[in-house]
Amino acid sequence: MGRGVKVAVIGGVFAVMVGGAGYGAYNVVSALDGGGGSSGSSEAKSGPPGEDEVAETSEKFFTAWEKGDATTAASYTNNASVAGALLTAYGEDAHIGGVEITPGKAAGTSVPFSVKAKVSYEGTTKPLSYKSTLTVVRGETSGRALVDWEPSVVHPGLKDGDTLVTEESATPQIQAVGRDGTVLTKEKYPSLGPVLATLRERYGSEAGGTPGVELAVRHTVADAPDTPLLTLTEGKPGKLETTLSASVQAAAEKAVKRYGESSVVAVKPSTGEVLAVANNRKDGFNAAFQGRVAPGSTMKIITAAMLIDNGVTSMNGPAPCPDTATWQSQTFKNLTNMKPNESATLANTFLRSCNTGFIKLVDEKPLTDSSLTEEAQERFGLGQDNWQTGIISFDGSVPASGGPDRAANAIGQGQVQMNPLNMASVTSTAITGEFRQPYLVPFDLDDREPATAKGLPQGTASQLKQMMKLTATQGTAVNAMSGLGGDIGAKTGSAEVDGRATSDSWFTGFRNDVAAAAMVQEGGHGGDAAGPIVADVLRVGG
Repeated sequence: MGRGVKVAVIGGVFAVMVGGAGYGAYNVVSALDGGGGSSGSSEAKSGPPGEDEVAETSEKFFTAWEKGDATTAASYTNNASVAGALLTAYGEDAHIGGVEITPGKAAGTSVPFSVKAKVSYEGTTKPLSYKSTLTVVRGETSGRALVDWEPSVVHPGLKDGDTLVTEESATPQIQAVGRDGTVLTKEKYPSLGPVLATLRERYGSEAGGTPGVELAVRHTVADAPDTPLLTLTEGKPGKLETTLSASVQAAAEKAVKRYGESSVVAVKPSTGEVLAVANNRKDGFNAAFQGRVAPGSTMKIITAAMLIDNGVTSMNGPAPCPDTATWQSQTFKNLTNMKPNESATLANTFLRSCNTGFIKLVDEKPLTDSSLTEEAQERFGLGQDNWQTGIISFDGSVPASGGPDRAANAIGQGQVQMNPLNMASVTSTAITGEFRQPYLVPFDLDDREPATAKGLPQGTASQLKQMMKLTATQGTAVNAMSGLGGDIGAKTGSAEVDGRATSDSWFTGFRNDVAAAAMVQEGGHGGDAAGPIVADVLRVGG
């Protein structure tokens, strides 16, 4: 796909956007090319574009883009109005010019390419380079070969609704530092990128810095801060102290690389300080703090606390584990190959993660549909939407449920929703008896008020801690926790999700004064995927 001599940008900016077509419109150019050339055929073609069509369409699109002709470039896409708006902003709002595009070798209808350009703003110019990919498809009505429009064609950091801007930043940059003074950057700790961006958005002004000029992605999602791409002029970053531990964060970053779609959080039970937060997700979502999914059997920590606090049973009291348990017409089962034990204690049922043992007890007096909710809220500080961590976070949800969901909630299914931050906090409360709301930046920085809860009776906490210790040394968490010394304990979980053949893997554990929890989507049993992640973090942090 040789393209000959490169064409310089005319006037340094793109032409005005295509008008008259609504967002989401497809094939607005149709048989009339609107600057895109004519096929010369009255009959629309069908089927995937051929090699020559892919080469011709991408060639024309690139040439128009290089010239800064947003209208013509957009006419070679299947969503001209949206493409035109973003391509116009590329030149006018982002001040990007001098564009040179070098295509790579096409793979079918996909064409990789690299972009070299310049960003110029108020007398300052910086080079910009990146790589992206486009795909050529057949127009649904016109039959033309067209670029399948995605914002990522213009820049890989763009998603639907995003645009590019170059201007003085809305907030000063920050120099986030860990608890030992180590500077925390997204280059060294990649999954901290969204966290650092949010901290900058919230605390940039308080940290005492001055703004610079940046090329950034402006998001339309609520509360999402701009994502800087290139700094043209440096402002003065303000120093922002965080609770993060550089060594634990490094371990967390490495640990989540074991599995895709994984997240982990580590906290210090004695204080509530967040020591690490890491995600390995394609969508960049901070699921560690904001996820809302069923936690599986890690929920049994709260359920066990409810049973003990309400006098239903105790660690050494009865909790029979039959093959099946039926609750209001729904039958629940255990993991495959689990042997029934009608004389099991709560400790034995807990360490083996027997579902039926817990479900058989949820209808015991004085328990009601709201008992689990009350335990989660009043003892563990969950589900009241009042945590003030310093960044966006979800506080968990344990709604009062009747019918089959009352039983399902008890084993971390049904309507219960959690994330690793929540479960690391649950473990901290379970082993100390005190609820200390997790936080990432000091409360006095912006006079935030931490959430409170009455915590657990020490008798309940001591039993929960002992059952978690047994689980780590004799139960379902043995393999994952193997080799860890010190004061250790854990709980495994597997959460079934509708429409997925493989369950989500959950694991929460502690070692000395560090608690950690992890989740791996479609990771299988808790000890198989999430377990090794938590163990790696505890090995360094604990």
